[in-house]
Amino acid sequence: MSRVGIYGGTFDPIHLGHLHVITQLFEKDLVDQLLVIPAGVPLLRENAPIATGQQRRTMCQLALADLPAEIASNVQVNPIEILRTGPSYAIDTVEAVAQNYPDDTIVLVIGQDAAEKLNQWHRIDELREMVEFLIIARPGFTGDGVDIGALNVAATTIRQGLSADVSSSVAAYIRENNLYDN
Repeated sequence: MSRVGIYGGTFDPIHLGHLHVITQLFEKDLVDQLLVIPAGVPLLRENAPIATGQQRRTMCQLALADLPAEIASNVQVNPIEILRTGPSYAIDTVEAVAQNYPDDTIVLVIGQDAAEKLNQWHRIDELREMVEFLIIARPGFTGDGVDIGALNVAATTIRQGLSADVSSSVAAYIRENNLYDN
């Protein structure tokens, strides 16, 4: 039996903080394989993503290519949510992923910020029955969470041009596509 992690997010853009989480999931032996899933239509965010779903998927693929080979070989970008029309609910994604991994444990990786909103998630009681939640401690948040030394990086500051905390390949993609107008 394998532990299949699902690491969802807007990834607008994917940044060094996300890559640190991914690396730590493997270094601390918390998952055996990982699906990085860019959100389609994130419902619990104030603003819609700036980059399109396809652009966010491409940035994820570029960023993962910058990881060490022994980690990157166990991580894949899954477009299930950006290909879905309508709202993106974690339960729908988990149900679809579980069909491909029927004998494995599904580990849903979320930050403490997302954990604070779990009671607002669609069909949360069913979701709790289907997955193990792995809550990642984040700077500025209190509560229970696995401390992986999370980096204090925010996509908002990257989009505003106040931070450059992305891999070089993602930075080049952002420039080439004039994403975030900075």
